[in-house]
Amino acid sequence: MTPKVSVIIPFYNCPYIEQALQSVFSQSRKAHEIIVVDDGSTLHVDRIMPYRSRIHYLGKSNGGTASALNHGITFASGDYIVWLSSDDMLYRDKINNQLLFMEQNHLLISYTNFNYINGLSQLIQLNAVDPFPNQLEYLRSFLYGNPINGCTVMIKKELFGAIGLFDESLPYTHDYDLWFRALLNGYPPVFLNQSLTAYRKHEGMGTIKHSDAVAAEAAATNNRYKLQLKGLLTSMGG
Repeated sequence: MTPKVSVIIPFYNCPYIEQALQSVFSQSRKAHEIIVVDDGSTLHVDRIMPYRSRIHYLGKSNGGTASALNHGITFASGDYIVWLSSDDMLYRDKINNQLLFMEQNHLLISYTNFNYINGLSQLIQLNAVDPFPNQLEYLRSFLYGNPINGCTVMIKKELFGAIGLFDESLPYTHDYDLWFRALLNGYPPVFLNQSLTAYRKHEGMGTIKHSDAVAAEAAATNNRYKLQLKGLLTSMGG
């Protein structure tokens, strides 16, 4: 049976939503479903209306990205989950290439390289991720920050049954928290060195607008898991 991929797009007042949707419609391997979770938006909802017949449109009160993702994951019927922010875009072979990588290597979670684009969708940096030389260096990097761009990840839905959904109490580092839980439970995200996502840098992005709060929450998330991770590294000879 051909595995099915659900693409979940959390949406909150984002003017780039049409470009995100078009990037999913243009995939060389079609998504099983596209789920747009409107997290209580008051702006740009009209941009979604022309696509309503081609997507699942779920509305909810505003609760943050983690709650929107969890709402979409609970609804999703695919075998795999792809998270796409409404201001980013997938390249044409994203679903095809990453799904093949997951299936061939029997993975529950993987992530990829990506390119940076600006507010005008112009390319500003190719291949933003430098591959780690070995597994120990990769795991050690979690002690110093989040090495994974959430919008490059593909997750087998069954993994959420093993480690839980995104932590809705974390407005900024719900992804960092989930990667920690995955690797500490024996499912470290595996890297595919292909740039399959265009990640948009623009003035309205939350990581820029709320940089101080992001840094504080990341430090708290790191503190929550670092002793366990150091223990894992020691057991691996690191």
